[in-house]
Formats: sequence, structure tokens, C-alpha cells
Amino acid sequence: MDFTPQPVTRNVRPVGPVGVILREPFRAETWLRLAYLLLALPVGLLSVPLALVGGPAGRIQRGLARRLLGVQVDEPERTGPLAFVHAVISTPLNFVAAVFSGFFLFAVAINIGYPLRPENDTSDSWGGPTMAGAWAVHAAGGVLFLLVAPWVMKGFAVLQTRLVRGFLGADRTGFLRTTRLPLTVAAVCGLLAVLLALPMIHQA
Repeated sequence: MDFTPQPVTRNVRPVGPVGVILREPFRAETWLRLAYLLLALPVGLLSVPLALVGGPAGRIQRGLARRLLGVQVDEPERTGPLAFVHAVISTPLNFVAAVFSGFFLFAVAINIGYPLRPENDTSDSWGGPTMAGAWAVHAAGGVLFLLVAPWVMKGFAVLQTRLVRGFLGADRTGFLRTTRLPLTVAAVCGLLAVLLALPMIHQA
């Protein structure tokens, strides 16, 4: 008889789409991705003069993507001017990614923490006139932003990864194919931000 202990197998129940959506805001990868979206802009801007003087701009940007996004990019023999080109071309996308990520975080905090707002007048507020009703409506909006934000950030991170691989890796793809979609998304997001800001400016 064979008395060799057999490995214990556990029945792992697959997580459905609803479970994935509910868990995404609380995964470590989501917060690492957020850190990258917020750091990519200042690191990219600092890499512009660093690349001009022959500094390790490409290595720094690859390292940031590797540590926070888990992107493994083979280091080329020499990056040359492509580190400078990447730092410049990625700036519009890095900017809108940081702005939109910050907006979503602000929307989550300001809606879930609605009772903490100074000079709260719930008489004309959504869910008013009671504080309980207004808080319930705004908290629901905050939770919605919390669930949507990780997927927006994931989309930006995919585009930023595309630029890192295309400019800073050993296997470089065509520049037009690499930059067309990220720059298009950056332009559309910038236009959307302007259109949303105009009514606020007129009301001020």
C-alpha cells in the first residue's frame, strides 16, 4: 500500500465579474498603479533635462514602470535620444492620467465624506433636505467613483506601458503605431476636461 501523503486540493471558487469589480479598488496592484500614474509626470519631466545631458533617463523610467506596474522591459544596449523623445511624447498622457486619477480620488473623498464639507446646506442638495438623505445619495456617488476609478487607471497604465515598451525597450515597434493611440487618448481627455471646466468657469 502507498502511504505517501497526497497534496490537499482546495476547491477555489472562481470570482465572478461582480466580485472582480468590488475587489479591484482594494488590490495592492491598483494602488501601485495609482502611484505610477501620479509619479510618471514629475519623473518624465525630470527625465527631459537628464536625457539631454546623457543621464540615465531611460533606466529611471524603465525602473519606475517595473517596480510599480510590473512591466519587464529588456534594456537596450543604448537608449540614446529615445529616452528624451519618450519623456517628451509621454508628457501629455502622463498629465491627463494624473489629473483624471486625482479627480477620481477627490470625487470619492468629497462624496463619501459629505457631512465633513464646510458650510453644508442640504436644503437644495441631492437627497436633501435631511443630512441623512443627502449623505446617502452622495456616498452612493462616491462608491460608484471608487469602483470605476481602477478601470480608468488601468486603461491609462496600459497606454503608458505601450510607450515604455516602444521607446525604451530592446524590441522597439514603429513610432507611429506606438504613439498614435496614447496621444489620441490624451487629446480626447484634454478636450473633455476643458469642456467640463467651462461651465464651472462661467459660474464662478
